Amino acid sequence: METTSKKSTLKRTTWAIRVLTALVILLFAMSGIMKLAHGPDVVQGFTRIGIPEAAILPLGLLELSCLAIYLIPRTAVLGTLLLTGYLGGAVLANIASRGDFIHVLVVGLLVWAGAWLRVPELRSLIPIRYQATDADAQAELPAASELA
Repeated sequence: METTSKKSTLKRTTWAIRVLTALVILLFAMSGIMKLAHGPDVVQGFTRIGIPEAAILPLGLLELSCLAIYLIPRTAVLGTLLLTGYLGGAVLANIASRGDFIHVLVVGLLVWAGAWLRVPELRSLIPIRYQATDADAQAELPAASELA
């Protein structure tokens, strides 16, 4: 029964990793490609918040580079940190222009959730603890016969 439970948990975790990673890829790839395409809507949006038109192409290249580093398993932690820094700049730009920055924070949470599930070292560095129920606490206590 326990192995079935472990297999089920592993399967759910694998799918969560796939979905979170796919969302991160979709969001950052779409955003980076739109910057590289230099569409009029992108230019207008960036100039409206005070970012010069000449900065759009380098930002798109930077965004796609950070995404690539995030997707390589050996550099996933570095990619997570780089994407976090990139999103920090996006939050600042949105706050400075009095825009909505909540969506940027949600993307950051997706990045970290995906990395936390993909990289075991992050799970040990940033443990997620849960409130143990009375049943969990009782299950972990040794039996009286074991104490004697």
